Amino acid sequence: MVAYIKRLAVTRKGWLPVEDFHQGVALCQAVPGATAMQCAAYVGLRVRGLRGAVLAYVGFGLPAFLLMLSLSIAYRYAVPLQPMTSILAGLRALVVALVANATWVFGRSSVKSFHEAMICLATAALFFLGGSPFLILVAAGLGGSLLLRGPVRTPSRESPPQAIGWAALRPAALVLALGVVLVVTLSLLNQQLVRLGLVMMKVDVFAFGGGFASVPLMFREIVDVRNWLPADVLMDGIALGQLTPGPIVITATFVGYQVAGLTGAIVGTVCIFLPSFFAVVLVEPWWERLRSSSRFQGATQALVLSFVGLLASVTAQFAHLTPWNVPSALLAALALTALLSKVDVLWVVLAGAVMSALIGGRLVPLGLVP
Repeated sequence: MVAYIKRLAVTRKGWLPVEDFHQGVALCQAVPGATAMQCAAYVGLRVRGLRGAVLAYVGFGLPAFLLMLSLSIAYRYAVPLQPMTSILAGLRALVVALVANATWVFGRSSVKSFHEAMICLATAALFFLGGSPFLILVAAGLGGSLLLRGPVRTPSRESPPQAIGWAALRPAALVLALGVVLVVTLSLLNQQLVRLGLVMMKVDVFAFGGGFASVPLMFREIVDVRNWLPADVLMDGIALGQLTPGPIVITATFVGYQVAGLTGAIVGTVCIFLPSFFAVVLVEPWWERLRSSSRFQGATQALVLSFVGLLASVTAQFAHLTPWNVPSALLAALALTALLSKVDVLWVVLAGAVMSALIGGRLVPLGLVP
């Protein structure tokens, strides 16, 4: 998705110089949230200010939201049907492969030394033993700022950074005000909706490293802490989310719909994207200064390393929750092999759904939404 945005914004439209786009990608990788969504917002922000950022963000995410909403509605009505039971049983095996592949991709690109590997293993063990991933991330960020000092980067612009005034901070202040109004309004209308919205915001605030970073956080909040959904149903939502063109955090639409219907789907979607949108708008004026700070680099590096550990732990949990037999194990192995071979995830999920339907009753039926 990032490569496509680059072709559109730099090559075809000429909206940004390639150097500025690369700066934006680095920014989007350093702040929480889905990187591709953030890149769309960054391009809009640079081209047309806050209005451009909002339009780019909504335009990029709306197709995925509409498709995920349709899948969520279909899931509720089709889940009692035997063919759907078989398909979902196979898709849950695919989710194990999806998260395992994400763990491998994160780990291969992030872990470069023995000490970094130890950070991953420590966070995986803490999370698997029941530790709060949010506290783990806070500790990792603080520790990384002290222990993992990255090389100091010199600002890319020749002129010294200008003082940042109110005009540069006004867009972030407007987004923050919108978030406050949203939370206050929801608290006056419906306590379940405000709880849903705050949980999604919390997940997004801590999801450093891209969309897959939200998986262990969402699993912890939705399944372990609040018992809003069974684990296997959340795994279904993750699998269905891979059928959309959006990031994996679009699973928030599925969760919101299962918890509170159409309004819940809208609230869950808005709230899973709002904090990371705010982060892009807030950090953009400061980015040249932040990226030259070794403490900032160390903190972001430690956060990504901790997510490698959290994803590894979630892979083990998902594997434990999935009843295995020969067909489901073979399906997961084939899916993981395809993903490691760079086959597009959409084709992997579609092929897995077809194979699950063909195998039928030989896959283990699991408990579904009542």
